Formats: sequence, structure tokens, C-alpha cells
Amino acid sequence: MTSAGASVVRTRAGAVRGRREDGLVVFRGIPFAEPPVGDARFAAPRPVTAWDGTRDAFAFGPPPPQESGFQGRTGVIDAPTGDDWLTVNVWTPDPDPAARRPVMVWIYGGAYKLGHSGSPGYDARRIARDGDLVVVTLNYRLGVEGFARIDGAPANRGLLDQVAALEWVRENIAAFGGDPGRVTVFGESAGAGSVASLLAMPSAAGLFGRAIAQSMPGPFFSDDLARDLAAAIAAEAGLRPTAADLSSVDPRRLPAVGEALGPKMREFEDRWGMVAHTLTAFSPVVDGEVLPTAPWQALAAGSARDVELIVGHTRNEYRLFAALGGQLGTITDEQATAALRTFGPGPGPGMGLGPGSGFGADGERAYRAAFPDASPEELYEWVHSDAVFRMPSLRLAEAQIAGGGRAHVYELAWPAPAYGGALGACHGLDIPLLFGTFAADLGLMLFAGVGSSPEAEAVSSRFRTAWTAFATTGDPGWPAYDTERRPTQVFDTESVVTAYPHETSRRLWEHHDFGALPLLG
Repeated sequence: MTSAGASVVRTRAGAVRGRREDGLVVFRGIPFAEPPVGDARFAAPRPVTAWDGTRDAFAFGPPPPQESGFQGRTGVIDAPTGDDWLTVNVWTPDPDPAARRPVMVWIYGGAYKLGHSGSPGYDARRIARDGDLVVVTLNYRLGVEGFARIDGAPANRGLLDQVAALEWVRENIAAFGGDPGRVTVFGESAGAGSVASLLAMPSAAGLFGRAIAQSMPGPFFSDDLARDLAAAIAAEAGLRPTAADLSSVDPRRLPAVGEALGPKMREFEDRWGMVAHTLTAFSPVVDGEVLPTAPWQALAAGSARDVELIVGHTRNEYRLFAALGGQLGTITDEQATAALRTFGPGPGPGMGLGPGSGFGADGERAYRAAFPDASPEELYEWVHSDAVFRMPSLRLAEAQIAGGGRAHVYELAWPAPAYGGALGACHGLDIPLLFGTFAADLGLMLFAGVGSSPEAEAVSSRFRTAWTAFATTGDPGWPAYDTERRPTQVFDTESVVTAYPHETSRRLWEHHDFGALPLLG
């Protein structure tokens, strides 16, 4: 049922009313699962209770409880409050069940501890309108609620929320004009790590046929490492790492417990290795059940051979974090040495085992030999970018090919215009380019004082068109990757297809075994 300003769609749980906006119909804050509080806390998501009448879907649901970091850049400050965290939003050209348009499902990033689908930077109107398709965005539990490995609760609850949202899409999206048989999941950073996890999860099989992983982070935790991290988090509140103990803390206060560990993580370097030098104590856990194996091993074994994949990264991934940490132009040779030894490639999934270790020294020597003219700052940025984002992403594509599937590889090389281009093509730049949200969230920083320009709009359009074409046809506009020619789409002022542009780094890492990070010592 439609009117001049509203449209009503009946989902399996009840009717929802959306609004017509800019040539689309938009539905916000539709619950896909029960609020995970009370006796549902730390449990797998439960089906939403049906409602009578028509529910207005005009406002985004509240964000999941989360740490305070970067709130101004994730749009969380003015977000609604409440327990109904598990909601979806839909942008559709026309909620006509006969339309059967392709569907794209966005999974936000944020180090598995931050994020909200209602953030202004994730306004999907341009993707839906330009691509003539349906876009869904979703919330999932974060931090301790979603990813801490605690006794008495299933692992990877945030990932299970994503599966529940995809099941909602399968059951309901036809009523919004979408085709449940043509679903593409796409996400950036922790969202890309989530996409990679979904490719490896038996419970997600068949829920989507295409996937896009933008800047996939490398850390995945072994069960032992995740339990040790959870014990350290719980200890900050004088608790045990159990669902019973942690349920005694209000969900809105619990993120502060996880946040309190952050400044102390380096004290655990001998146990956690490179994880102690990262920004988050949360990652997907290879628990053997929800996530049976790490994505690289799962894809190489054929878990996603029937799913078409795009995977890639930005050219200067780590420069964003260096800028946020006030490190640009300050890196000493001693800091570069420590980073090379901690993050440099070793023979196994532990990466470097810390300053002074044998494998770490090997990683340092390898990088200094490969990049003899690089400055300390360049080495520092390069090893972080390679270890955390670029090489895990490339190796995911190679694993997909090894398992009999198809993958397309890209790099975003166009530099962010703010600060005279000093940030380069940094982590997160793909978000405002993809969504066209230059004046929201990260876009405010990366386009600060500059805003969009004809050049930015052209790069944005090419990026968005590739994604929507892939969701529609499976062809983003450049050849699939292979391990001989290594064709890679490089998005820049003049976009080109070339051999993978970081061959030196690729060779440094080609014998490294990406997988679940172990508990050391």
C-alpha cells in the first residue's frame, strides 16, 4: 500500500510503514531479532515477536552499546537510546514484490567495538538510486556483548546477529522489491572481516551469492587467545569471564570495562603477540563451531567456491591511524624497528612474536632489505598496512581461487584531499566515496575544508558503479584475479587495470600462514 509520502510493507512479523525520500522508499529501524537483554543477553539472536497493526519505520534503531572512541566520526552521539539494537534499514526504489531487484547488504566496520547502521556516512540513497537496487544496512552486537569469548555463551554473537539479519533478508526482502536470490554482502574493515567470516560459516551458507570485502583486517583469534583476552577484560571489573558474571553489569556500562583494558594491552605482549599492539581486543573467534576455521583456510577448502567475491584495500591503509594517533612525521628508527619486528612476516599465524624475538628480527631484516631507501616512517606505515589489511586481503582472494572460486581484486589509490593530500589513500576513504557521503562521519575528516569536487565525484561514481554492477551481474568491470597475471583494478583519477601493485610486499608475505592468532607463552 502506498501514498504520496508513505508506503506500507508487510513483513513476516508485521506491517511497517516507510517514507518516500528522493525517489526512494526508506524504512528505518525494523527489528530482525528480539532485544538481546534480560534472559536473552549473551545468547544467540532470537526471532522477533510479531506485532499487531502497522509499525512506523521512520527512525533508525538505537546503536548497540559501544566504547566512546570516535563517536563524532561514527554518528553515534545523537543516536536514539533503547534496547532494540538489532534492527535493519531498507532503501528501495519501489517496494513492489514483482520488481525482484538485486539486494546489497552493508555491514559496518569499527574494530568490532564501534559502529551504527544509522550513522550519516552510511546513508545508502545514492547506492540504491544509482544502481537501481535495494540496499539493507544492519546493526550487530559489538565489543564484549558481541565478540568476547565468555563461558556460558556462544562465540561470535555479533556474527550470529549478521546471520539473523541475512535470514530476515531472505524471508522478507521480496516484499520490499528485492530478489532474495541475488544478495550481495559488503563491508569495510571489521565489516570486511565479518564478510570473510560469513564466507566461512556453515550457518551463513546460501544466504548470499556475492560478497565484497573492503580492507579486510587480518587478526582472527584462536579460542585460547580469545578466552585469555576475555579473562583480562572481565578482570578489569573484578569479574570472571562468564555470562553470569558479566550480566551483572548494565549493557551500557559494560563497554567501559573493555575500554579500560586498551591502555594496558601492551603489558600482555608476551601472551598476545601483535594483538597487544592493535587498537582492539575483539575479533572473530575461530571457535570450531560458529566459525570452524579461519577464512583463508575455509575458502581454500572451497567453503565459498559458489560465491563471487571482490576483495581489496586502500594504498595507504595505516596512515589514518597514524594521523589519529598524532604520529605523522614523528616516527623514529627505533619505532620502525619495533613495528617491523612485531608485525613483520614470520612462518606462521603469530606474525612477529615481539621485539627481540627471532621471527621478529627476520621480519625486520626482510623489510629493510626489500625497501632499502625507505624512511623509518615509510617502513612503519608499510608494515602496518601490509600486516593488518593489504596482505590478508590479497591472500583471501588467493584462497578463494585455490578453493575453486572466483575473485576480483582492487586497490583504491586516489588520495583523500584534506590536509593537502597528506593522508593519502588511507583506511576508510572508500566509505565516503562509495556512499557519496563526503560531509558525514569520516568524510568530514578526509574531505575537511575541501568537500566534494568534480574529481572526487568521478572517482566516487566509478567506485559505486563497479559495486552495483557486480551486485547486478557479477561483473565489476575488470577481469577476475589469477595468480599469473594478477590483474588488479586501481581506482585513481585515471583508473587502470594493472598487475598487483605491491609485488615486493606480496613476495615478502607469500610464505606466511595467515590464520587464527595463537595464545603465546
